[in-house]
Amino acid sequence: MSTSEPAGRASAPGTSTTAEGRDGERAGGDRVLAVIPARGGSKGVPAKNLAAVGGVPLVARAVRECRASRLVTDVVVSTDDPGIAAAARGAGADVIQRPTAIAGDTATSEAAVLHAMDAHEAGHDGPGSTRVVLLVQCTSPFITRDDIDGVVGAILDGGADTALTVAPFHGFVWRDADEAGEAEAQAAPADDARGAVAGEASGGFGVNHDKSFRPRRQDRPQDLLETGAAYGMRADGFRVHKHRFFGHTALVRTDAARVLEIDDPHDLECARALAPLLDGPGPKARGDYLPTHLPTRDDIDAVVIDFDGTQTDDRVLIDSEGRELVAVHRGDGLGIAAMRRAGIPLLILSTEQNPVVAARARKLRVPVLHGIDRKDLALKQWCEEQGIAPERVLYVGNDVNDLPCFGLVGWPVAVAGAHDVVRGAARAVTSTPGGDGAIREIASWILGKELSS
Repeated sequence: MSTSEPAGRASAPGTSTTAEGRDGERAGGDRVLAVIPARGGSKGVPAKNLAAVGGVPLVARAVRECRASRLVTDVVVSTDDPGIAAAARGAGADVIQRPTAIAGDTATSEAAVLHAMDAHEAGHDGPGSTRVVLLVQCTSPFITRDDIDGVVGAILDGGADTALTVAPFHGFVWRDADEAGEAEAQAAPADDARGAVAGEASGGFGVNHDKSFRPRRQDRPQDLLETGAAYGMRADGFRVHKHRFFGHTALVRTDAARVLEIDDPHDLECARALAPLLDGPGPKARGDYLPTHLPTRDDIDAVVIDFDGTQTDDRVLIDSEGRELVAVHRGDGLGIAAMRRAGIPLLILSTEQNPVVAARARKLRVPVLHGIDRKDLALKQWCEEQGIAPERVLYVGNDVNDLPCFGLVGWPVAVAGAHDVVRGAARAVTSTPGGDGAIREIASWILGKELSS
């Protein structure tokens, strides 16, 4: 549970208490907007924001907790990456396309939040309709809905201008005088600073303590560590100051055991090891934010299917002459034939150049585009040529090269056994693996009883 100074959490009148009603408004038409910045260019951990912890991509974990908050009314993800956009939409967030100018290594999170708030307000109630804006970091995988409500409550009900999550910290912080600048050394406790500045001593000096005196833990003032998980700002003040801290700042205490920021591969492995302990019992992987229904004929106007790993089990047999062979499932052929008879436009879209892709398409009597480097561009062009809105397309894939297409369509679907990131980005996941009847299963979702008639 989170507690704040000086305020605790309290639900405001008219606030939705469930994940449903995200478009509902607080009394007076004020919105509480959670912004999750998640750019694609991570160097320390490639594709970090899509890395799965507990079977769920980091960006989707953050969206899930924001949507479960009692006080947040709107959740948006600011990103420049189509895969992240697909995962965010699949988790239930709105997506704001981040301009290149604020998507680089030197761009600040504040710039992304300001842009997202402006863009979101422009599409909803107009400028000034946001009362509280949140900066939620998806690289803090164990943030909870209570943490988020604590930050919002400190502003709405406690009168704070800004708030952040902190955790009790009992460590003694040291700094090396040989590496610290003179200004830093002068900021050290007196006994340490005299030696460091005068050159009488080198080595370590205490940052939050005097090394010449070792108090008992219970006699020390309580230090608080900024967790990096969630920050809240009064929206009008944030527009003026353009910084996450101004005015009165409330400190919202959180569970120190849940504090972890993912900045390098070691952090990611730690998070994955901790997830079974900290996530607790509940639906597996994406179960608690999967859609309430599977796609039906009313939801889609076309079906586009990847080949390797989707219509096959992703294995390749090579004979003595170097020819590649794959195995397909007859049930998939039945499902594709049924969708074709129902008048649903179909396309097989693959990066694979092997002639077996075209051969399978001919047998199924389905158009095919293969040997395609940019599947997303090919898909977009095909939709334009067919006069089909991408949001009415169901796309089936299994690996990371399908993510750009997931970001284009309304119904991204992953097969069982797909890459963790792909399953996290999907709106639905089959129970059957690729090459074992997954397409037949999808056809049964779409056609229902019509498939067996």
